[in-house]
Amino acid sequence: MLFKLFNVLFCLVFILFAAFQYNDPDPYLWMPIYLYAAVLCALAVKYTFNPVAYLTGLLFYLVYAGYLFFTQDGVLDWINQHQSENIAQTMKATRPWIEDTREFFGLIIIITVLLINFFYLRNRLKSQITGRQTVKTAT
Repeated sequence: MLFKLFNVLFCLVFILFAAFQYNDPDPYLWMPIYLYAAVLCALAVKYTFNPVAYLTGLLFYLVYAGYLFFTQDGVLDWINQHQSENIAQTMKATRPWIEDTREFFGLIIIITVLLINFFYLRNRLKSQITGRQTVKTAT
């Protein structure tokens, strides 16, 4: 029950985050990023598990997070050159390192949620094989 509640909550959060991207400079990138995670959370509510979908998403999110961490005006610059300046003081990102740092942390939230789901559903599937629980696999 807690797993389902967790996924309903994050499905709604990711849909809300996608809606916030409407006025972003690059909504064509960020809306699908959040909506893909929302779909995986919605499927997890039904215990539907597609490892390829999770691994594909996680690979993309990890690579993009790495890019945002090391790019010019990225997270590393925010830490080293801007003394970890407050990135939440206003909703309008007036400096490029603020935008990239916020995007990085959005990806970290997605990665964390999807990793929790991946391992939970994978373990549940293993239990199903031994006859203890049920998980539907998506093909």
